[in-house]
Amino acid sequence: MAQKNAKPQDLALHVLEKLNHSKLPLPVPPITVLEELFECMFFTSMRTEESDLIKVTVTLIDPENPDPRPPKRIVAERWSSICFELPLEFTIKNLVKLSKASDPSTTSLAVYYDAQGKLSIWGMIDQAIHYHNFLNYESESGSEQPGLFQVTISDIGTLNVLFDYELLATLKQNTLVTRYLDVFTIGPVSKILKANAAHLKIDLMAFLAAMHPGEDFEDWESFINGIWIQTLSRLLLRIQNYHHGGAILITDDEQEIDIKYRIRYDRLKIAISKYAKETINNYVAENLIDGNLNGGRKVISKTSYLEESRSLYAKNEIADEIKGAISFLSSHTCVDGVLLFDRDMVSKGFGAVLKARRMPKKIFVSGTATATPKSMMPVDPNHFGTRHRSMIAYCWNYPGSLGLVISQDGDIRAFYRIDEKLIMWENIKTQQFLKSRKLKRQAATDRI
Repeated sequence: MAQKNAKPQDLALHVLEKLNHSKLPLPVPPITVLEELFECMFFTSMRTEESDLIKVTVTLIDPENPDPRPPKRIVAERWSSICFELPLEFTIKNLVKLSKASDPSTTSLAVYYDAQGKLSIWGMIDQAIHYHNFLNYESESGSEQPGLFQVTISDIGTLNVLFDYELLATLKQNTLVTRYLDVFTIGPVSKILKANAAHLKIDLMAFLAAMHPGEDFEDWESFINGIWIQTLSRLLLRIQNYHHGGAILITDDEQEIDIKYRIRYDRLKIAISKYAKETINNYVAENLIDGNLNGGRKVISKTSYLEESRSLYAKNEIADEIKGAISFLSSHTCVDGVLLFDRDMVSKGFGAVLKARRMPKKIFVSGTATATPKSMMPVDPNHFGTRHRSMIAYCWNYPGSLGLVISQDGDIRAFYRIDEKLIMWENIKTQQFLKSRKLKRQAATDRI
């Protein structure tokens, strides 16, 4: 869901409504405080410091009670708040200066308001890297979040508001996005990607039959689908971070495609398969050890412990290999042209030019991941830029092709032909946002 002609005040109203339904033992700030917070950050995003765009995260957190409900066990990597000797006024100038010392991937600025509603920057919060690693699928577990919520300047005129691991809203210039489409989990795009993982599933079936006949493939199928979809999400996130824009085409058809830099890179596909196998190996070894211990056995074979350690080490090694392969492929989109994959996620090359020219008279923008008829709005494809139009033409002329276009400002759009309609999805969810249990749910809506 997107609201056009929106202002920071609209973002404040939306966040206030969400916070009024929260279950946190913290006071909800008045609307005037939220308006000042978002307005100041919105205008800060339009400034530069040493020719760099401003990127910074602010956490709304009370200096008098920063940690009202600490967990019983404090993990070593948990966040901590560090106070300035004297608080600073919450101004555009101070945010710009402090942004150079507070990379949002590792740090946030601690901000709060006084009895008169005046905001100040009273310190900094560390260890944010673990939060971002989880959001970007670089870690299997997430860390607890401090304060009431976080606001991040991610681009010019772009604010993201997060509550725990839930994205409450994004103000993107004059558009307020309150719902992102989870097209990789449900709907036609999800079905395409899961079908494209067929080779991986066949490989895993054979592996289970040979090495772990007691394991049921159906118990692992959703895990495999998850790895496949997470990998594509991670690739898109890396491309977004370049702020260059780019495009990915997944197809088995090479007609009307001129590949300037032709390669065959299958390392990502192979690494995903190896990672899945070692995950299964590790799970089976752990279960065997746990079963023996729970069964009262006092002696457990050294082989079981060695296999549990070996498979965990191998799994972590391959995770690093996948990360490297994703970085390698994402950099190819910095060259003008399309990054081309077959359905098995084997790269055929980059810098590709799509030569299909026949365009549909109109395309249909879907407001839901499932592309229900009522959610679709017809749009003239000529309203889009060259990169989008070339992808629209190709996906229209070659059904079964899935196109993904990343704009310089980070917007991601997906294109796929269903029958006689070319469907476009925008405001696509790529990060690992999770519904917070601290927010009460109102009406059921299409999955974010």
